[in-house]
Amino acid sequence: MRPLPASVLAACGLIASACGAAASGGSAAGQADAPAPVTAAPAPAAAAAAVANPLDGKVIVLDPGHNGGNYRNPAAVNRKVNVLTQWKACDTTGTQTNGGYTEAAFTWDIANRTAKILKSRGAKVKLTRSDNNSVGPCITERAAIGNQAKANAVISIHADGSAPGNRGFHVIMPKKINGPVDPVVADSRRLGVDIRDAYRKGTGLPYSTYIGSKALDFRNDLGGLNLSAVPKVFIETGNMKNPAEAAKLSDPKFRERIALALANGLQRYFTS
Repeated sequence: MRPLPASVLAACGLIASACGAAASGGSAAGQADAPAPVTAAPAPAAAAAAVANPLDGKVIVLDPGHNGGNYRNPAAVNRKVNVLTQWKACDTTGTQTNGGYTEAAFTWDIANRTAKILKSRGAKVKLTRSDNNSVGPCITERAAIGNQAKANAVISIHADGSAPGNRGFHVIMPKKINGPVDPVVADSRRLGVDIRDAYRKGTGLPYSTYIGSKALDFRNDLGGLNLSAVPKVFIETGNMKNPAEAAKLSDPKFRERIALALANGLQRYFTS
């Protein structure tokens, strides 16, 4: 999630229940036996639909960090916005692997993979950006999109750009700031723990060796969290500057595992 200078990126160019009513009574003299009672279908359609669509009715916003065109417009990206605890840049360019795979391209791919899984489970999904070629939106706008959607949960997807020897993932959750996020801090923490547990199980990546405790970090300086009125967390899915993790994050098959883990974490949050 640490930004690269715009000039560098420009040079490099995102139950059945069976119900049956048994009929009682024997046959009268000289009459044939009554036909056997008919039982209902083994699984009601409503119950089957509930199992097939565990996230039915849930609104989920996925926020793929940064944007592929951010490096083209430093003035727009560096414009300061108010995140209540301080003024910060509208957005950043994000990081990239040593092989040139950008965080913006990675988060865009993960968001779309995760959205597909969530929709198959019945959720209504909205992304905070529509492509990986534009600039922004600002961190304040990203929070507003989740609020306006009245989302039941929001995940902001990132990858870190720390020192090469640092490893692992971590989940960032909000603190109370006497602002709009305060009423959802507890729910955001529960969401964060469910995402952490599912991500660890689904990807096998370790807890961060350099940030947080047991992959949990609490911050009050992120506009996307401070301005959110709905449960929201950030996830730093791995360190793009660590060669082993960069290789995993660059692998489409592993990215599918990441998407499934995030979807499972959201489902756990809603159903546990």
